[in-house]
Amino acid sequence: MRKRIVIIGGDGFCGWPTALRLSKLGHEITIVDNLSRRAIDAELGARSLTPIRSLSERIDAWFDVTGHYIRPERIDVAREYDALCDLLAEIRPHALVHFGEQRAAPYSMKDAAHKRYTVDNNIRATHNILVALTHLGLDTHLVHLGTMGVYGYDDAGIEIPEGYLPVFVADGEGGLHQRQILYPAAPGSVYHMTKVMDQRMFAYYAKNDRLRITDLHQGIVWGTQTDETRLDERLINRFDYDGDYGTVLNRFLMQAATGHPLTVHGTGGQTRAFINIHDTVNCITLAVAHPPEPGDRVKILNQMTETHRVRDLARLVAELTGVEVALVPNPRNEAAENDLFVSNKTFLDLGLHPITLREGLMRETVEIAERYIDRVLPETVPARSTWTAAQAPGEVSEAALSRARRLEPAS
Repeated sequence: MRKRIVIIGGDGFCGWPTALRLSKLGHEITIVDNLSRRAIDAELGARSLTPIRSLSERIDAWFDVTGHYIRPERIDVAREYDALCDLLAEIRPHALVHFGEQRAAPYSMKDAAHKRYTVDNNIRATHNILVALTHLGLDTHLVHLGTMGVYGYDDAGIEIPEGYLPVFVADGEGGLHQRQILYPAAPGSVYHMTKVMDQRMFAYYAKNDRLRITDLHQGIVWGTQTDETRLDERLINRFDYDGDYGTVLNRFLMQAATGHPLTVHGTGGQTRAFINIHDTVNCITLAVAHPPEPGDRVKILNQMTETHRVRDLARLVAELTGVEVALVPNPRNEAAENDLFVSNKTFLDLGLHPITLREGLMRETVEIAERYIDRVLPETVPARSTWTAAQAPGEVSEAALSRARRLEPAS
């Protein structure tokens, strides 16, 4: 069925390729964006490694290539509630995909102003959407891009389920009663904390107002291009590599392309969940196609395909490219080592065929970095946003290189 779909944050790293995919499938797409991600680039003195055209140029290019039109609307969802309401009342979307939150943990921890901005923007945006859908009485399926970070990275010793944990509660007479609760949250940054707060709001509005909601707990995204963004240079996706917005594997691949040492924080023993940008788009497409019923609890799906230790990823990239590894100070307040076991059964059952870390796709990302190497701003590479006064920026030094050499496996 051709659906009317609103994509909030559709100019961003995950939102733009998602908008193209859903448009290609024949859906009627409206992008709502306040272009804040572009403004943050200017604030940080950073930019996408790939040259990003204006949103209007991107949309024109998509129409030129495919004949599909995407409608753009510039609305700040966190602050322009009336404009959001008017748009939703006009479109009456079948689905609304919500990417419209500040997405970087380091950016959320820079200082008091950035912590306050992240909470103010993210919580208000999500709640405004929920209130608008409720107020207008719309039967719209809300698909939200969350994060695996809501679970935290403690060694629980169990496979993390998809959102809900069965527990037994003792009563005063020695009896046990089974319940299902949201998996206990353990956010590691102010950004992750806002996603935990999203969860609680979703649970309330699904129960009280019978909203149909899917919350996708996504791993770290790597890669840049999808089938759609490759169709024309003007459609190219973002490639963030700076210390605030660059995801770890993309940062490694860019560093490798430029000959910069791979900056591994601490011991690199942090285990994280990963997903390729292709699979991000595939998962969101599957989620849109399989909404919960009105009155169902929030459908929570783990949107990831594999887990890796950061130092193992660095070794993989170093072997692929010959670039040296540096064990730099960890600017984050987190466990030095952890294991991570995650269920992604629902997406596999729905037909997802995961893309894993094959050399070919990593090489493609390196080739993109090499193509645009003249756009690299070296001063933006180090991760300088620290979680507390006890942390230090993740900057390369001779000591950092020496630590990495001592940990290299014997040949």
